Amino acid sequence: MSTAISRVLRFSGLAAIGAITVGIVRAVRPAPKPEVTGVASWEPLVTKETPVRTSGPVQFVSTDPWVEPIDGACPASHPIKGNDGSRIFHIPGGSSYDRTIPERCYARPEDAEADGYRQAKR
Repeated sequence: MSTAISRVLRFSGLAAIGAITVGIVRAVRPAPKPEVTGVASWEPLVTKETPVRTSGPVQFVSTDPWVEPIDGACPASHPIKGNDGSRIFHIPGGSSYDRTIPERCYARPEDAEADGYRQAKR
């Protein structure tokens, strides 16, 4: 047997003995338990008070100029439908509004125009 192979076998035997020894020491000596004080040690996630509605439907108001459509429709807060391919937006009541599938939904026509869209011709 060559000396390189015998060295590898000797080293692997020593490594196995070392691993077994470490495992035995960890099993005998238990890990320290964390101190429990009953008080959270971090700041709360919400620092300001949020008003709570006690009656009526909850309506979320977005400050974004545009939002993604939900299930292929614009939410009530952003009723203007924008088409990315043509860069045209459609307002409620327009001739193509009902058949337009929105890719962006805007709250106001000014927001769509600021984004580079133009209003559809009636």
